[in-house]
Amino acid sequence: MIERFGVTQRYADAVSFNGIVQAVEVPSSTEGDIGTQTQSLLDSLERTLLAAGSCKDRLLMATIYLVDMDDYAGMNAVWDNWLPAGCAPARACVKVAGLAQAGWRIEIAVSAAKLP
Repeated sequence: MIERFGVTQRYADAVSFNGIVQAVEVPSSTEGDIGTQTQSLLDSLERTLLAAGSCKDRLLMATIYLVDMDDYAGMNAVWDNWLPAGCAPARACVKVAGLAQAGWRIEIAVSAAKLP
């Protein structure tokens, strides 16, 4: 059964199927540096994963989109603090020309296993 969480006309915050949750998050604001935007995004991602029956220590894959690779170290500092030790997912980080909202510096797409 497919479950959708936070559904709007255009997207869902998360979709679950066969015990796997897929989610995409963006910063809550275009304000702030990469640390601020990454923290707000990860806080929201954590809430989304919990609502969908998963959590951050069950991440399987993360794809991180950055507008500026100079933000890589700042993003990683927040990511490393947020992620529980020993729970790192497979991960890709790519530079993009831009994101859907001017001012967003980061977007993250993840897959995670549901809680048993």
